[in-house]
Amino acid sequence: MEINEAKNYRQSVVSLLSLEKLPVDDLPASLDNFIVAIKNSVVIGAAGLEIYGDYGLLRSLVINPAHRKQGTANKLLQQIETLAKSNGLKTIYLLTETAPEYFHRKNYTKVTRAEVPVEVQQSSEFTYACPLSALVMKKTLSA
Repeated sequence: MEINEAKNYRQSVVSLLSLEKLPVDDLPASLDNFIVAIKNSVVIGAAGLEIYGDYGLLRSLVINPAHRKQGTANKLLQQIETLAKSNGLKTIYLLTETAPEYFHRKNYTKVTRAEVPVEVQQSSEFTYACPLSALVMKKTLSA
């Protein structure tokens, strides 16, 4: 398996997100700061980072169901966190309905929407793409 920039894999990313019923309408056109996991020339996973000042929003961490439990999500998440650090970000936020236990194991903690910086609250994920029932989690990045 290899990890690549997602720019040349937009349709594969959209298909994977759609399969898992994750938002696609607000994906950035160029998929800057998005990465994909590729196995045998097929996109099996994706993750993205939206940057808002000193904060990041993890979005769209998704693995094809046939390729789960193989460490792919961990590799993608590590790459996104490294990308966030290299951009000088202090904290990553995310919204999840299906994987709070996974993110808790990765040192993300639950927070309220009110605790999220205004810049991140104004993102499409917070304003309309994700339901209010989605849990908000954050991870403070070490230098």
